Amino acid sequence: MDSEVNGILVAAHELKSPLALMRQLALSMDFQNDSSANLEQRRLQLVDVSERAIRQVNDLVKITHLDDGLFELEPVAVRAVCDDVVEELQYLFRFNHRDLKLYYGNRSRLVVANRDLLYSVIYNFCINAMHYSTTETLSQLSIRDHGDKVRLVVRDFGPSLPLDIWRELKNGWLNKPTSIAMRPGSSGLGLYIASKFSKYMSAKVGAIRHRDGTSFFVDLPISQQTSLFS
Repeated sequence: MDSEVNGILVAAHELKSPLALMRQLALSMDFQNDSSANLEQRRLQLVDVSERAIRQVNDLVKITHLDDGLFELEPVAVRAVCDDVVEELQYLFRFNHRDLKLYYGNRSRLVVANRDLLYSVIYNFCINAMHYSTTETLSQLSIRDHGDKVRLVVRDFGPSLPLDIWRELKNGWLNKPTSIAMRPGSSGLGLYIASKFSKYMSAKVGAIRHRDGTSFFVDLPISQQTSLFS
């Protein structure tokens, strides 16, 4: 019970952050004295923060329905999903003076997954990378074959991942939302969401610790169905 309560508290704390930012942005808008360009920038920030918060809430709701059979597993074109995530996030990365690059290195084009759940896994990894990068560093999303799997890797340049979180991820997933002191923001909640969705898809999440950051990855089963686009 304590573990469950702690997980709820972590989720509540991390969802509180975007709400507080939205309040701050709204209070900073001066319709009488601000230029139209400044007001438009604030408006776009509000829209962006609210959309990210809504996405996390929707993902948490999906977790409660994973056992209801609503999320069918099927052959999914993995490059197309990555393309869509990068396209959605390009504005956000540019707005925050960050850069996200996509690299293809996979021959296997189809994986067994649920497209919506896979999209959320990649999205959460990329959002973390944006939080933990600088104007001088490059966030990277790469796709490559890894044995009999396809591995999606998102590389960031933030603080090193704590050993206890890394060890838990070695088991394949996180069992509850976990606060990561050195990585404030959506990191703990985002990793929990990615873990739950990956486990449902018979995929495995993990992390590689670097001196200058962390690579988060998910290994997806390759579909044996022949792709029409190969």
